[in-house]
Amino acid sequence: MSYQPATRTTNALAIVSLVFGILSWCMLPLVGALVAIVCGHLARGEIRRAPLGAQEGDALAVVGMVLGYVQLACMALATLFFVAALVFGLGLGAHFLNGH
Repeated sequence: MSYQPATRTTNALAIVSLVFGILSWCMLPLVGALVAIVCGHLARGEIRRAPLGAQEGDALAVVGMVLGYVQLACMALATLFFVAALVFGLGLGAHFLNGH
């Protein structure tokens, strides 16, 4: 009787989520964040549905999703700041230029 150890594989989507989460901070802000979030959620679902202990990578998926969500939040805040600066900045500039 031969004993075969159980093989555990790392979920490929979890790795993709982590890689694109990192890329979202370096090269692909919007696309990388979206891919990281989607792949992270898909990976966590696959890992949960797999037989117990057959797949690993849940932590990789979570880190990828966190990087993606934080990147999206930072982009949203930067956009709001930019729009507010345009609206209020132009309004104040026009106010001072008119001499009021």
